[in-house]
Amino acid sequence: MNNSITKTNFNFPNQTKFYKGKVRDVYTIGEDKLVMVVSDRISAFDHVLPKGIPFKGQVLSQIAAKFLDATSDIVPNWKEATPDPNVTVGKMCKPFMVEMVIRGYLTGHAWREYRDGKRILCGVAMPEGMLENQKFENPIITPTTKADVGHDEDISRKEILSQGIVSEQDYIQLENYTKDLFARGTEMAKERGLILVDTKYEFGKDINGVITLIDEIHTPDSSRYFYIEGYEDKVKNGEIPKQLSKEFVRQWLIENGFQGKEGQTIPVMSQQYVTSVSERYIELYEHILGEKFVKGDISNVSERLEKNILDYLNN
Repeated sequence: MNNSITKTNFNFPNQTKFYKGKVRDVYTIGEDKLVMVVSDRISAFDHVLPKGIPFKGQVLSQIAAKFLDATSDIVPNWKEATPDPNVTVGKMCKPFMVEMVIRGYLTGHAWREYRDGKRILCGVAMPEGMLENQKFENPIITPTTKADVGHDEDISRKEILSQGIVSEQDYIQLENYTKDLFARGTEMAKERGLILVDTKYEFGKDINGVITLIDEIHTPDSSRYFYIEGYEDKVKNGEIPKQLSKEFVRQWLIENGFQGKEGQTIPVMSQQYVTSVSERYIELYEHILGEKFVKGDISNVSERLEKNILDYLNN
C-alpha cells in the first residue's frame, strides 16, 4: 500500500509547460490542451504532508470526472477524457481570478466570522440568531481571490466589479452557474443520504471566449458534506453533525500539535495512519457516488500513468 504518487516528472510530445500544485501536476500540451495528474499528495493548513496517501488521487479524480459529466448540461466544462484513473485531459482555459464559494449552511469559516460578531461576509448579510451548522434560508455566495502565493482572501461582489477582476455580465453568469451547480450537487447528495454543505467552483474562458467550468467539483477536498441522518438533532443540541470531508485529517493534525503555524512540526505519519487515511478516502468515494471503488494497479504507478497518457495523446 505504499506505492503512492507523490511526484511526476514526465516529458510528453509537444509539452510546453509544467505546473506543480499542492496536489495536482498539470502538463500543458501545445497551446490548448492540459493533462492533469491528481497525485496522492495530501495538504492541510497550506502544507503538503510528508507522505502520499495511496488511491487518494484516484478517488478525487474519479469523483470530479463523474460530477463534471453529471453537470455538463448546466455549464460547459474543460474535461475531454480520463485516460487513467488519476488523469483528466481537457481544454485549456484562461481562469477567472476568483473562486466561487457557495455555502448552504453556517459552518467553517462562515461560522467563525459569525461567532466573532460579524454579520456581513463578502458583502452578504447573515441573519441574527443562527446556530452553528444551521441551514441558510437560501445559499450564499462568498467569493475568494485566487492567490498564486499565500492564502485566498474573501472578496465581495462589489469589489470584484469595481476592481475589474470580472465584468458584470460575466459575473452574473458565474453566479447563476454556481447556484445551478450547487442545486444539482445538493440533489445528488440527497440521493446518497448526504447534505452538500458548501463547496467552491472555478471557471475560465475557453479559446472561443465561452465560460467553462474548470478544475474539480464536489470532491471531499473541495466540498463539505454532512450525513442527513441525525443532522437536525445535532444542530439543536449544539453538536457537530457527522461530516464527510477531509476534516478528519485536519483534526488529527490539531490533536498532534500542528496547525501550520511557525515553529510547529508536522507529526510523523505512521504506515498504519497512512493506510487508515487511504481507507477513509475510499469510504468517501463509495458514499458520495454510491458505487464500489475499484483500485487502480499501483505495482508501477508511474509507468502506468505515462503509458496511458502517451497512448491517449498519440491517438
